[in-house]
Amino acid sequence: MSTAKGPLAGIRIIELASIGPGPHAGMMLADLGADVVRVQRVPDRTALAAQLRGRTITEADLKDPADLAAVLALVERADVLIEGFRPGVVERLGLGPEVALQRNPQLVFARMTGWGQDGPRAQQAGHDINYIGLTGALNAIGRKGDRPVPPINLLGDYGGGSVFLVLGILAALLERERSGQGQVVDAAMVDGVLTLSHVFATMAQQGLWSEERGTNLLDTGMAWYDTYSTADGRYMAVGAYEPQFYAELLRVLELDAETLPPQRDRSGQEVLRKIFADKFAARTQAQWCALFDGVDACVTPVRTFTEAADDAHLSARGALVDIDGVRQPAPAPRFSRTPPSDPAPVPEFATPIQEIWR
Repeated sequence: MSTAKGPLAGIRIIELASIGPGPHAGMMLADLGADVVRVQRVPDRTALAAQLRGRTITEADLKDPADLAAVLALVERADVLIEGFRPGVVERLGLGPEVALQRNPQLVFARMTGWGQDGPRAQQAGHDINYIGLTGALNAIGRKGDRPVPPINLLGDYGGGSVFLVLGILAALLERERSGQGQVVDAAMVDGVLTLSHVFATMAQQGLWSEERGTNLLDTGMAWYDTYSTADGRYMAVGAYEPQFYAELLRVLELDAETLPPQRDRSGQEVLRKIFADKFAARTQAQWCALFDGVDACVTPVRTFTEAADDAHLSARGALVDIDGVRQPAPAPRFSRTPPSDPAPVPEFATPIQEIWR
């Protein structure tokens, strides 16, 4: 009997090996207590293998009839199947939703792609940068007069991809409690990114958001929502949006509002930016951290990933855990009654498929 803890304890998930959002979604589900079995053809020795924590790993070649039969036997006992191939691939392998749902009518068959299961680009290759580029999100990220800046693959793969895949799986499982039936979840990164950028896209249509990047309230168009270099070549992040927080920013910087352009005067932002830049350049990051400590000015240091692991606030919350000597995020979100366990490390060896869920 499984000893897993967490709100998803008892939920059985098959994750067909893929890259990007598929394993990331599997990690989040495993973190919350689901019994996630990753089916892969060969061992994953990449740097991204840390995402495979908390899983049972088994190896199978879906092109081999015997291995396929073994996976289909698992499907009959699963709650969810996750696949991240191009549309039509699992159908050709004999593991498509029609076959899987016939075997198990209560199965949630979750499909993760960039473009979706249909549309003129459905069979076209792509990556995060392409999905956020097509949806308008990439065009909005960057400084005025410069090229768009890809926000690594947080927005497409993980924000618009794995997070929406998990959302779809959980919604389908909840609906199954009422209907007793499974269904197919079509999670496409383009759909997720459109939802994430909904506010800005609708504001643009209403003339409330300029599509010239770097000129708006939250895209570095305002001097009080930007980053600034410190004397030691580090950075501080400033987000003094509300008037009361802006007043505190000026107080700590020893600036008099009466001598400055109004906070939201667009014509005065470059003047403010120059003044703020000169101020922040006069002290080190550590000195500014001390001055802003406990102050409601929405000013924080810009940490590296390595530094974040030792941040006092994150440490106090236990936001990171040590797994095989690597600091990793603890399961999120948190639950008062059904807290999950710390994630188990990536297994060293694959479990024979015949031994899974016996």
